Amino acid sequence: MTTAADKPKGWMTRDIAASVVVFLVAMPLCMGIAIASGVPPEKGLVTGIIGGLVVGLFAGSPLQVSGPAAGLAVIVFELVRDHGLSALGPILVLAGLFQLTAGIFRLGGWFRAISPAVVHGMLAGIGALIVVGQFHTLFDAKPLSSGLANLAAVPGRVMGLDPSNIAGTEIALGIGLLTIALMIGWEKLRPTSMKLVPGALIGVVGATLVAWLASLNVVRVSVPESIAAAVAVPDAGFLAPLTNPALLLSAVAIAFIASAETLLSAAAVDRMHDGVRTDYNKELRAQGIGNLLCGAAGALPMTGVIVRSSANVQAGATTRLSTVLHGVWILGFVALLPWLLREIPMAALGGVLVVTGARLISLKHVTHLFAHYGVLPALIWAATFVLVVTTDLLTGVLAGLALSLIELAPHVRRLNLKVDTNHSAERSHVRLDGAATFLSVPKLNKTLDALPEGKPLTLELHGVPAIDHSCAELLREWLGRQRKRGYEVELLGSSAHLHRLAA
Repeated sequence: MTTAADKPKGWMTRDIAASVVVFLVAMPLCMGIAIASGVPPEKGLVTGIIGGLVVGLFAGSPLQVSGPAAGLAVIVFELVRDHGLSALGPILVLAGLFQLTAGIFRLGGWFRAISPAVVHGMLAGIGALIVVGQFHTLFDAKPLSSGLANLAAVPGRVMGLDPSNIAGTEIALGIGLLTIALMIGWEKLRPTSMKLVPGALIGVVGATLVAWLASLNVVRVSVPESIAAAVAVPDAGFLAPLTNPALLLSAVAIAFIASAETLLSAAAVDRMHDGVRTDYNKELRAQGIGNLLCGAAGALPMTGVIVRSSANVQAGATTRLSTVLHGVWILGFVALLPWLLREIPMAALGGVLVVTGARLISLKHVTHLFAHYGVLPALIWAATFVLVVTTDLLTGVLAGLALSLIELAPHVRRLNLKVDTNHSAERSHVRLDGAATFLSVPKLNKTLDALPEGKPLTLELHGVPAIDHSCAELLREWLGRQRKRGYEVELLGSSAHLHRLAA
């Protein structure tokens, strides 16, 4: 446990400053993701408050920030469209219970075994759906019922513009495009002294000022006078929707996707700093508690989110205080200044989400997979992406997971990876024997995390006939982190394995 004496000098000042930065990043994203999910913006703010005040206190990743995530916007949109907002609360309560149970039974490490190709394909598909959905919000219109319907309606929206008659639609589009231009322009041109000021904030503030000063007739955000009005207290029939088997499956899907996104985000946060490592089971329990409370309050589901978490680390946060305080600032702002939120144009938040969604569609991941691991991982990425866009999120993820099993076929006789660890006074020695596949990720990750920190290490791979991309990515990231700290790691094995891990 970290004591006050272990913390760096000035840690409290740094955490308070970081919390303000995270708050400024989180505010527009909380509202924008709520709108992309088909629910009122205050629902996203409630989730952000719970993510800070509650999950921040119990999280197993102290510097990770939790709140509403773009990765769940599509599945929530479909749930609310098909079953109504009242069904979301009980589904989240059940999903939270699943996460809490998984954490209690120490299943957190298994979520690390999910193929990176599936995860990045899923995120890219979600990004594409957000872009085509929020494209319509730029026109002060509501997104349609599916990704393909939204895509098909894009030409009609564009052709319907009339430059000779600048009215509500054209003005809203101008506000949305202004937001996008300000976001991207600020992030490319901002001075070093202001690098922590987020582009989303600049975009929304700039667009809101223009709309207010010019008294533009565009649709604006609607929030209640009191944040308490955004909380839906459960009634006697609260759990009734769970008698529908389809909704039980939705709860499983949300728990699975939220857990995977959270723990992969936590792993990414660990790579950004040299402080306390993530306790994955504790993080899973904290997320379960958070989603239980979000369900009871009628808010959006939450996950650990990489954009806010990376802002937290880059702003110099050292403890969980920054995460907790960002929730305090959201609560204070919403409670004291709701009138200011009501001046924000909806098209401005649509612009923020278009940029956010576009950044999820990272072709860098699939080109990296193809270049280093061959056709199959790239095919898994592509299949997951296409099916998420054309069918639904769960179908895409399940198809990706099924395709991942093909990677096991050539190594079915040696799937049980044996890990032998020996420690001497001067050096640690780890020897692997068997195929290193995604099934081995939890065991391998646990072994690496348990090694004495700073002691020279020899990692022997002579007994490993194959390393799939899931294990290779885990080892590459771990080796990179050790070498960045200046620790000595000696790799022994075939030239093919050494080349792959050094890439």
